[in-house]
Amino acid sequence: MMRALARAIASLELPAVEKIAENSQEDPFEVLIATMLSAQTRDAVTAAASGRLFNVARTPRTMAKLTEKQIETLIHPVSFYRHKAKHVKQTCRILVDQYRGRVPATMDELLMLPGVGRKTANLVLILSFKSLKNICVDTHVHRISNRLGWVQTRTPGETEQALYKRTRERWWPYINLYLVTWGQNVCRPVYPRCGVCAIREHCPRIGVTQPSKR
Repeated sequence: MMRALARAIASLELPAVEKIAENSQEDPFEVLIATMLSAQTRDAVTAAASGRLFNVARTPRTMAKLTEKQIETLIHPVSFYRHKAKHVKQTCRILVDQYRGRVPATMDELLMLPGVGRKTANLVLILSFKSLKNICVDTHVHRISNRLGWVQTRTPGETEQALYKRTRERWWPYINLYLVTWGQNVCRPVYPRCGVCAIREHCPRIGVTQPSKR
């Protein structure tokens, strides 16, 4: 199935954070901040907000000098932009004061940063530090993994741990890219496009009650 998904997404647009990582040559700081902004936010909004913010400040040191209000204005209308502005400023201050302006490369250190959860930490480790040992689980990965019957879990955190046990290690760094891209375009939360799905023959469609007719 993973090979089929790899072929199927080749012609589709990359998710916003992956595009930012590609354009920034996997810069850990830009990947970190963009992923923080992306939570519960549409890709187009994430991309635009990240672009505005990075046009003003591209390093922890310069971003830490911005006021929360300035950051709010630059990242609006991402979801929870006030909370995210506060977390971005706090994170940048920590990076400058404790890490000499560098993004840490371990899960434990990343999770100590304000507003950074396992999804963000895993994606930074995968995209910027080329980790082969992490799986990044967001709502798309959680939904599709359960829909395919790979896992039977209630939360993204449970899904991450279950996927380590249920999937081959070689695919761990790619699960997020493949399933997020597929989830945005085909295996949608509501009215999934099962008729044009590249892996429909292998999918039990668990929980799908109303697939799209197109």
